[in-house]
Amino acid sequence: MDLIAGIFSAFGNIDFNVIFQLTCVALIMVSGPVVIFLLALRGGDL
Repeated sequence: MDLIAGIFSAFGNIDFNVIFQLTCVALIMVSGPVVIFLLALRGGDL
């Protein structure tokens, strides 16, 4: 039982707001080159 309580307390200490913000920043940074790559594949036409 102590093991399960330890796992839940470890997840309780994680700041999910920071993880969400970093995930959003990473998606924004990745989306730029993806758009450029798709434009190059389509010959520059949107």
